[in-house]
Order: sequence, then structure tokens, then C-alpha cells
Amino acid sequence: MTLPVAARHLIILRHAKAAWPDVEDRERPLAERGRRDAPAAGHWLREAARGLNGFAVDRVVCSPARRTRETWELVAKELDGGPPPVYDARVYEASTSALLTVVRETPADVRGLVLVGHNPGVQSLATTLASDESGEPLEQAGERYPTSAIAVLLVPCEWSALSPGGALLTQFAVPRADSEEEDD
Repeated sequence: MTLPVAARHLIILRHAKAAWPDVEDRERPLAERGRRDAPAAGHWLREAARGLNGFAVDRVVCSPARRTRETWELVAKELDGGPPPVYDARVYEASTSALLTVVRETPADVRGLVLVGHNPGVQSLATTLASDESGEPLEQAGERYPTSAIAVLLVPCEWSALSPGGALLTQFAVPRADSEEEDD
């Protein structure tokens, strides 16, 4: 896959670890571990943006669920605020095709899009969009996509033209505040 100089970046972030209080699913807050791991994800994003495959975050589309909102708030603090999020109800409990529609609606001038959502949708979107050339990051994302996981995809086309296999998954990380390996 040949990537143009002005390739776009799609960053797919699964929310941090949520608690299980007796509330409606959309109102589940982050667990203590999630409140520790979300800033670690923000730190990872900040450092990754400084790397050779650097990217800027121009737009954030986030599920309106409490745990995704709290995740982005903690991530954004590590990015010196980041852009204000767009809360899109379609991201909550979304299928791959629904998430792809959300991504395709991104304005053409956006170079770096962060999508903050839930599994299984975010994992499926990342693996569906990744080309066969993605290698090890694709294998990792396909195997497991735990809370706070981040996939960074290079998108060589307009958002509206993005199709399955049309992006290169360059990085996959699971930032943690400590050494816990628990995945959900």
C-alpha cells in the first residue's frame, strides 16, 4: 500500500476499565483501574504523536456512555486538552458498519481522528480496516483488544472513501498505569 505524504490517522481507543455498579449500562463509570489507565493511554498517545509516524488529533468522536466520556476527559488532559469531543450515539453498541459510517462522515480537512468506543465494535473496525500489510499490530489487535487499547491506522484516502482493508494499522498498544495484565 502506497501512502501519500498527507495521509490521515484514525486512532481507535477502547474505553478504560469500567465499574459494575447497579446502574444502567450507559451510566457505568470508570473503575479505579480505569481512572489510572486512561491517563496512561493519553500519555502514550502524546508520545506516539511525537514519533516518526507522528499525528495530530483534530477531531474526537466519542460514545455518549459515561465510561467513554470519562476516558476521553482523562486522555485529553495528557494531550493538553485536545479538541472538544463530538458525542455520537451511534458509537454506543455500534456494529462495524455503523462505526465505518461515522468515520466516513468525518470532514475532509480532519487529519487525525480519535474514535472512543466499545468492544466488540472497535476491535472489529480496526481489524476490518487494516490491510494485509499491517503485520504484527494487526495480529495483536485481532487476538485481543482490552480496555484502554489503542490502534493507530494510516488512512491514505479521503475519509468518505475508506473501505475494508483500506488502511495500514501501524501501532497497537495497551497502555497501563501499572503492570496489571487483566484485559476487561
